[in-house]
Amino acid sequence: MEKTALINLLFLIIGLHLNAQVFEVSFAKEAIKEDFSGNVLLYLSKEKKAPKNIFVGLELTPVYRMQVQNLKANETVTFNDDAISYPVALSNIERGIYYVQAVFDLNLYGDANIGTSTGNIYSEPIRVNLDKNFKTVFKIEANQEVAATPFNETASLKELRVSSKLLSAFHNKEMFVSAAVSLPEGYYENPKVTYPVVYTISGFGGNYKYYPGKGKSHIGNLGDQPVIVVYLDGSCSEGHSTYANSDVNGPWGDAFVQELIPAVNQKYQTNKANLLHGHSSGGWTSLWLQINYPKVFAGAWSSAPDQVDFRNYQNKNIYETEDMFYDAAGNLLADVTIAGRFPVISAKDFYRTENVIYRGSQLRSFDAVFGGYDAEGNRIRLVHIPDGSINKNAIPLWKRYDLSLLLRANWNDLQKDLNGKIRISVGTSDNFHLHHAVRLLEKEMKKLDANMEFTYYPGDHFTLFTDDYKKEGVAFLTECYANWLLENEK
Repeated sequence: MEKTALINLLFLIIGLHLNAQVFEVSFAKEAIKEDFSGNVLLYLSKEKKAPKNIFVGLELTPVYRMQVQNLKANETVTFNDDAISYPVALSNIERGIYYVQAVFDLNLYGDANIGTSTGNIYSEPIRVNLDKNFKTVFKIEANQEVAATPFNETASLKELRVSSKLLSAFHNKEMFVSAAVSLPEGYYENPKVTYPVVYTISGFGGNYKYYPGKGKSHIGNLGDQPVIVVYLDGSCSEGHSTYANSDVNGPWGDAFVQELIPAVNQKYQTNKANLLHGHSSGGWTSLWLQINYPKVFAGAWSSAPDQVDFRNYQNKNIYETEDMFYDAAGNLLADVTIAGRFPVISAKDFYRTENVIYRGSQLRSFDAVFGGYDAEGNRIRLVHIPDGSINKNAIPLWKRYDLSLLLRANWNDLQKDLNGKIRISVGTSDNFHLHHAVRLLEKEMKKLDANMEFTYYPGDHFTLFTDDYKKEGVAFLTECYANWLLENEK
């Protein structure tokens, strides 16, 4: 009797799978001129009317992916339970009203977010009712192209795009290192005056085209000295390049130092004093650049940097843990918190979402910077999906980018050029656990008697930018610039 019931249940499940609602997705002939091979994504949301624009990982919503080969215009790819899925297969999705969009990922220009990548083809949102009528077939046509984000140039804000020989050779296509250059008041009236340059790097998701538009930079002056502020573009196809030389992303650090900085010095009135500032992924970038090019930069103010010590990466020690999803008691680990304590988004959900959104998202971005390839050319990622176990083959690759290990192993050679040049500030309740890694690094630097500033402020990743926070960070860069002037007067 029990065996008969089990067989009936299996047939019921199979029947639901075969008859579950499906989406048939195609692209218009005028949208893509040739046959399409690649990834097609389907985004659903009950709340967001344009679901393709989600901030991956921080907005959890159903998403599905299919890979196709030589799909012709008006031919359909069918989204059913064969699709790579989050959080469940289509047949098991919660019933209700959804907004739906499809995106064909052409990945033409190296933009990070697939849903908003320039040149990608997408469908206008439609509103569907996923009810219990499993025979329904929803037809979607992608016929819109994502337009390029314009750069709003003004007299004092200029776009600089430098064709990179280094990156172009690595990727076998033309690549650019781009930035926005903000010129100080009185720049044009004083053609013989030269200025220091502060290179500032946004966090994950930012780019140079809209980051300067958020308001006047809090680094308009170093004391009484006006500065040129250059907003770097951390965005790349895999997420955030962090301007680190990478097996996957290519030589972004060298391209910045050897190609962009000379172009800035040639085009603008600089005195060749270079300083760094960044927040979050930009904070990690500023540290990486200062440590790896210590003679090029006069100082770095790193704000709430991504993990600077991998003994606390997403609140786990990657060198010891076996599991990135659960703690020893079997509780889900939180990648995103409120006030550093209250869980909002679990690591499991974050990683599983990014398994569908296969490029341009935060954790995959870390994989691209820190990871690499195996002998067969397959990507080596830190975490196995779907079980969340650590990939031990990734550890040697990641160690190359553990800033704490890097500083400890090379401090004797670095201290002369780094002492007094680094300030790290972070909130005491960082949403992404970043303050824990900063404290680990501080402990190690104290053992080496390193002259570095470590400062902690009330607040989380997003609320620590008080007037005092900004004032004290700028004061540090001002001191670094004063030291540079003394050294270069000799």
